[in-house]
Amino acid sequence: MDQRQREQYLREYGIQKSKGKPFFPYAILKDGTMACITLAVIILLAVILGAEIGPKADPTTTSYDPRPEWYFFFLFELLRVIKPPAIVFIATIGIPTVCMVLLILLPFIDRNPERHPARRPVATFTGITVIALMTYLTVSGALAGPPGTISLKTPPQYQAGKLVAAESGCQGCHKIGENGNPGPGPNLTHIGARLPRNAIARTLVNPTAPMPSFSALKRQNPKKFNQLVDFLAQLK
Repeated sequence: MDQRQREQYLREYGIQKSKGKPFFPYAILKDGTMACITLAVIILLAVILGAEIGPKADPTTTSYDPRPEWYFFFLFELLRVIKPPAIVFIATIGIPTVCMVLLILLPFIDRNPERHPARRPVATFTGITVIALMTYLTVSGALAGPPGTISLKTPPQYQAGKLVAAESGCQGCHKIGENGNPGPGPNLTHIGARLPRNAIARTLVNPTAPMPSFSALKRQNPKKFNQLVDFLAQLK
């Protein structure tokens, strides 16, 4: 912005400022009135409809499905995608912190006086990309299946193995029937038709990254390991 443009801006700003209304008490009165109305509506709804507290927390339950509020679904989905424990901090601390710092520094980084989106391609493209990614992650997080439930009908002799699969968090990366997530691992609904029992057992012990190994379970509790293998082998 050269000297001529600066002087023209100051003149137009002075004209518009002289036509405006003072911040105090005009703007404060409007904002305060609206804040009081909003608070009164919330209190009225709480009194009339009541605030649902929910059942008492049970720390021994294994069926609870922890879910964040909808505006954190994008971060919830990002954390689900990033599996290796060594880089989990990137999803929980790194990416949100970097984004917040960049947002705070944006007025100091982008000094372009142009306001039309077509004349600011980098800022426009960045904004659209961020909104699109957050929307996609939010929708994916909202549609993600519960990690601790398998509703697939199973013969009684394989119920124990189904419980082991649910407790092991297999549905965080796999889909079993209507539950779980469609990736990054393959669908396990018909895994028994594709792989024999021995192959399933070998895969659990020596999996492909980022899937964790079940070798510790096989060594410490071979009964539960075999129940898990039997359950997966009968999925046809």
